[in-house]
Amino acid sequence: MTTVREATYDVMRRQAMTTIFSNPGSTEVAFLVDLPDDLDFVLALHEGSVVGVASGWAIARREPAFVLLHTTAGLGNAVGAIATARVNHAPMVIVVGQQDRRHLALEPFLAGRLEGLAGDYPLEVISPVRAQDVPSAIARATHRARRDQGPVVVIVPMDDWEAEYDPADVSAARVVRTPMPRTVDVLDLARMVADAERPVVVAGSGNDSADGWDRLVALAERIDAPVWQEPFGSRAGFPQDHRLFAGHLPADRPRVREVLADADLVLVVGCAALRQYPYAEGPLVPDGVRVAVVTADPDEAYRSPAELALVADPTEVVRALVTSLGPRPPEEPPAAPQVEETASPLVEAAPSPLVEAAPSPLVEAAASPLVERAQRVETHPLTSTAVFRALSTVLPRDTVLVEESPSSRPILQAMVPAREPLGFVSAAMGGLGFAMPASIGLKMALPDRPVVAVVGDGSAMYAVQSLWTAAHRDVGVLWVVMANGGYAVMDRLAERVGGKPPWPSFPEVSVGRVAEALGCRVVRVDDEAALSDALGEAASRLREPGGPLLIEVSVAPDTSFAP
Repeated sequence: MTTVREATYDVMRRQAMTTIFSNPGSTEVAFLVDLPDDLDFVLALHEGSVVGVASGWAIARREPAFVLLHTTAGLGNAVGAIATARVNHAPMVIVVGQQDRRHLALEPFLAGRLEGLAGDYPLEVISPVRAQDVPSAIARATHRARRDQGPVVVIVPMDDWEAEYDPADVSAARVVRTPMPRTVDVLDLARMVADAERPVVVAGSGNDSADGWDRLVALAERIDAPVWQEPFGSRAGFPQDHRLFAGHLPADRPRVREVLADADLVLVVGCAALRQYPYAEGPLVPDGVRVAVVTADPDEAYRSPAELALVADPTEVVRALVTSLGPRPPEEPPAAPQVEETASPLVEAAPSPLVEAAPSPLVEAAASPLVERAQRVETHPLTSTAVFRALSTVLPRDTVLVEESPSSRPILQAMVPAREPLGFVSAAMGGLGFAMPASIGLKMALPDRPVVAVVGDGSAMYAVQSLWTAAHRDVGVLWVVMANGGYAVMDRLAERVGGKPPWPSFPEVSVGRVAEALGCRVVRVDDEAALSDALGEAASRLREPGGPLLIEVSVAPDTSFAP
């Protein structure tokens, strides 16, 4: 006799989902006992960390991760992480346990009202009508997660797993996904670009791939356009050490209008137009500036105030656009001295955070005013600038840098640019608790790449239990914890409105002590010499297997935060 559980295992094997990320309960026991040897079980100690680790895994592989959660409590604990997975385009199949369907009508202990618990953040919530339908539901969820790059929830009552499965009744169909046609109609977009005299490109997270970077570099060089990174993006959509990289686009309308004042076209590739944080009056872009959006996410296209939005693979659109534009016409001899090649009228009109020479040897294009201010006030204890300067000198070019240090993020981005795809990963949703577990999943999926997470001590406490998973499985992530003993970004925001915050600082909290209790090696530093030694030694081992390490750095609260 074949059971529903065994049939589901076969679906998982066919879909290359043989790693199970979970924190299970009693409603999942029947699925997990006597797990076949070819299926790997990864335990995290909180459901938010489960989804966080799976998110890193899925982002790195661009393939669905398999997550198993426990009824109402498990799904409820994971909702914030599921929201982040949706906005970060992390594909995953989330199976949620339910009480025995034979007495669900009586709402027994552990029965869950699960369908709407995660809101609209799952791409879809599937409740199989019969036990026979479970394998096909999981196959369907896998294809949806892969196609639309996000989380899909499947609710499975606990008695379904042992039910007899008859493949002649309803089988989990073997779906063959053929590639979409590579031809893309870019005629209207090509006309807009060709007509523009001062185009600007905004690179988004959806363009973060080797092909995406190569194509967008070719386009930017063809039209000689400065390239900005989308604000608050989860990934880097363009090499940030390229001569045309202009910096990170501001996240409020007045500053966006200022930096785009000299543009006549804004071409947004791989994200919506344009993400904001604080509300401000006035138009999003200056009057007369045309906006075009290229994204694979229909929701991003629909909400963008753009003249033209193409819903398609950005890589294919940009490839077709470069072909349509043809080679760049030869330039006539200049009648007057020209500006240097690395500058553009836009960059001159509105200096980006990365225009002037940076102290970091990795940032050839730029230094931020934030960095300059931080340098002028640098004293003991350590500042974020000192920490990131030290990081920039030791990190290999292909480092996957995971960020969750809100008050120092602008300085980090200015001093440690993304130089290869997946060079920067963050939580586009804005919620905390992503970086620690996601870095574990990223390293598990990319064992040959260095993975470094920069995390605030306040942020770390949202998912600190995920460190146990790294220690237990010997996953070689380096965490640099910026310990300022408080919520520095919240303090800065309170100062802006001239109010007194009610929340206290927490200088007695030590992420390092918690990490040691969870099995991680910890180094504590509070001066530049110790920092340099610790980072240098850690960097020399980033490509070696195993050995998770947390460096707890005592830093002064940042005063230069600018969203």
